[in-house]
Amino acid sequence: MISLTGAGGKTTLMYRLAQELVLQGKRVITTTTTKILKPRHHESPHLFLSKDGGRIVEFVTHTLSLYGHLTLAQEEISEGKLKGIPPEWADHLWHGCEMDALIIEADGAKGRPVKAPRDGEPVIPKETTLVVALLGMDGVGKELNEQHIFQPQRVSRLTGIREDEKMTEEGMALLMIHPKGLFKGAPDSSRRIAFLNKVDDQKDLARAQKIGQLILNEKKVSIERIILSRLKGEQPIIEVLMP
Repeated sequence: MISLTGAGGKTTLMYRLAQELVLQGKRVITTTTTKILKPRHHESPHLFLSKDGGRIVEFVTHTLSLYGHLTLAQEEISEGKLKGIPPEWADHLWHGCEMDALIIEADGAKGRPVKAPRDGEPVIPKETTLVVALLGMDGVGKELNEQHIFQPQRVSRLTGIREDEKMTEEGMALLMIHPKGLFKGAPDSSRRIAFLNKVDDQKDLARAQKIGQLILNEKKVSIERIILSRLKGEQPIIEVLMP
């Protein structure tokens, strides 16, 4: 079970991971414990909505092998968004249905590249085995305000960067390693990966490498690797930094 937190490409990563796994013959479910936009057909071949957890389990049991990839949610709400499932339902699905991967968007960021969690966020199911925390490199150098950053006041408190000052590489690293940062609420038994997305040019690459090294220098935090990525590129993985 994979839970995606943070900002800057969670939905793109969720569906890209699903597509790669389906190509390998795996059975995959994508869902959210918060809200997501309704998937387009090329992102997910079938969407099933129900407020009844039992009906969802029954549907998955009878149809996942047919489709290979299902997206689940409770209902469609305003602005084309879907209301996700409670984290307890995700745990029940993981143990009660035969599947190879359950990928969950466990955080919201309203399209911003950088965020800090609010109280009650991220919404990570207890049985999660891998937490992937994302940040978008297009947030580096942007002012801490509502236009560029989700929850700028919280980002400021966690990083020490004043509102309306520019986001730094040090601030990005702190969002990954702070106890109240993007891995907040991750199960102790889960693996953790930091994912720096939107590495679009050499300047972004240098910044991402610096952030990655700052994360790795924090020995008290058990992040197993840092992935530098351009998810919308033909080759999405640019570099992997290991401890």
